[in-house]
Amino acid sequence: MNLRLFLSDVDGTLVRPDKSLGEPVVAAVQRLVAAGVPVSIISARPPSGLLWIAERLGLTTPFGAFNGGTIVRPDGTILSATHLDREVAARTLDLIARPDVIRWVFAKGQWHADRLDDYYTPRECVTSAQDPVVCTDFTPLLEAIDKIVAVSSDHEMLAALEADVAAALGDGAEVARSQPYYLDVTAPTANKGDGIAALAATLDVPLSDVAVIGDQYNDLPMFRRAGLSIAMGQGPEEVRKAAMHVTGGNDADGVAQAIETILLPLLNG
Repeated sequence: MNLRLFLSDVDGTLVRPDKSLGEPVVAAVQRLVAAGVPVSIISARPPSGLLWIAERLGLTTPFGAFNGGTIVRPDGTILSATHLDREVAARTLDLIARPDVIRWVFAKGQWHADRLDDYYTPRECVTSAQDPVVCTDFTPLLEAIDKIVAVSSDHEMLAALEADVAAALGDGAEVARSQPYYLDVTAPTANKGDGIAALAATLDVPLSDVAVIGDQYNDLPMFRRAGLSIAMGQGPEEVRKAAMHVTGGNDADGVAQAIETILLPLLNG
C-alpha cells in the first residue's frame, strides 16, 4: 500500500494498561512522522482526555473523539460534532437502567454519572481528564449527548446487554463495547469507520492509503474500511482475526512494534 496516514486507537492500544504513554511509542511515532507519514488518534474518549496525548506526540492533524463522532484540532477547537437523537438517547438510558449498571452521559463538555464507583470512577477521571458531575436526571442533556456508557464489572452481562440494546435501537445508534466493562452508545455516524473517513478527508487521503491499529470491538468498523489494519496482541480473538496483522500487547508497547516491523518497512520497500 501507499501509506499516507496512520490512525491509532488509544486505550488498550496507544497507552499502557496504567494509561501512560510509553517512550518507545512516542519515539516510534516520531520516526514515522519524520518519514513523511502523518499520525493521528481516534478514541471513545472525550476531547479532554486526548489533548495531552496529541500534545505529547506533537500531532498536527485533527483527531477523533467519541469514536470519531467529534473531530478536534490539536489546539482543542471542535471542527464537527455528532449527537445522539433525543428520543434514541432517552430510550438508551431506559434500556441500560439496571442495578448492576452505572450510567454515564457525556454532553456539553462534561461527564455526568448517575452514581460514583470506587473502581471505575477514578479510572475515568484519568482517562477523560475531568471529574464527574453526579446527575440522576439526564433529561436536560438529551439534546446534546455525545456518548452514553453502560458501565459494569459483569462482562458477560454487558456483552448480552450490547446485543439487546443494538437490536432495540437498530440504525438509530452505534452500539459497541470500547472495553469489556464499557458499553458505548453514540450516534450512527459516530463510529470509527466513519471517523477515520472524516479524518482522512481532512488530509485528502483515500482510505486505501490509511493504516489503523486497535484492540476492541469498537475498532472493527475502522478495520473494515482502512487499507491496512493491525490488532493488538491482547485484544479479543474476534478482533485479532478481523485484522490483517497482529502486534504485541499494549503492556509491551505494541504500537511501537507495529510501526517498526509493519509500517516503516512499507516505506522502505
